Amino acid sequence: MGPIQTSDFDLLANRDRAVTLRRGGTASAAEQPIGAAVVGYGYWGPNLARNLSERPELQLRALCERDPAQRQAFLRRFPHVSALADFAQILEDPSVRAVVIATPPQTHYDLARAALLAGKHVLVEKPLATSVAHARELAALAHARDLVLMPGHTFLYSPAVNAVRDLIRAGEVGDVHFVTSSRMNLGKYQSDGVVCDLAPHDLSILIYWLGRPVVEVAASGRSVLRRDVPETAFITLSFAGGTTANVQISWLAPRKVRQMIVVGSKLMVQYDDTAADEPVRVYDRGLDVQTPSSFGEHQLIYRSGDIVIPRVPSAEPLSLELQDFANAIRTGEQPRSNVALGLEIVAAMESAACSMRDGGAPRSVAPQLERLQAA
Repeated sequence: MGPIQTSDFDLLANRDRAVTLRRGGTASAAEQPIGAAVVGYGYWGPNLARNLSERPELQLRALCERDPAQRQAFLRRFPHVSALADFAQILEDPSVRAVVIATPPQTHYDLARAALLAGKHVLVEKPLATSVAHARELAALAHARDLVLMPGHTFLYSPAVNAVRDLIRAGEVGDVHFVTSSRMNLGKYQSDGVVCDLAPHDLSILIYWLGRPVVEVAASGRSVLRRDVPETAFITLSFAGGTTANVQISWLAPRKVRQMIVVGSKLMVQYDDTAADEPVRVYDRGLDVQTPSSFGEHQLIYRSGDIVIPRVPSAEPLSLELQDFANAIRTGEQPRSNVALGLEIVAAMESAACSMRDGGAPRSVAPQLERLQAA
């Protein structure tokens, strides 16, 4: 697997809409909105439908949802858009060129595969699939049919996440020693478990920030309410180059916490997704080692400097993600949240699940990645 390619955040936010169609065509044809359908109208589906309807590059053509009450809720907001229960009708509609899947993770493979076989471009909410084998098959199918397959890792489009990435990539933070992350709240309970639900967020951000693959995972969890469905997990990640990260995820917490701390050789950075006004804080704090001129002992010097709160632009990440999806369809450019990243995240999650079954023993991600590279 090659390095994950990313686009400049500002370029993405201000990209010109006048581009040529992926398979040839005129600039005026490229201006025509891409017909798209949302599959699933539960927790995340309403956000997708709203943003999709507001993006000029896309046109909301239909919803697929089995629950009649959810279909009625959709029609109250979008009375002139079709709301269907049969996914086959979506796949047979030539005006629908792309589908956006927001259903439980265990359904992602079947729905995405059917859409790709029908010649539709696919954006599937995280994770791409629940196994490396399924993720690999979807990637190969999309490649063979020259279709866009994009995992929905929305945090990659967050202005705050990109502000931290810019600090790391510019060398302002120095060498990143380790990262800690806490992602907790009370619910929302899902049968796939907390790792499948929350860990993809942290994995996507960490891989995006560090630009290095995960090489080893150690994970432990606790199932309280239902056997074999962990509601809390602790994951230690080792990255190529030596950086480590500790991730705590839980559905059993008294308040919502979305915080990551980057500890570098020059600076420390706090990213708090719940702090709308000041999501990023940069601390000139740390410990420096003073090398003695003689044979004396090394001394640690505490450094406590300024706290800088950078200005973070306001933008809705989901809207930018959909813009990137449309651009990938039109131009063939690789989206920021690309299939290589999605595959790597599924491989790390599979290693975490193996580690949890083995009582927390570290598991290498290399076997999964080797299988992906051979695909």
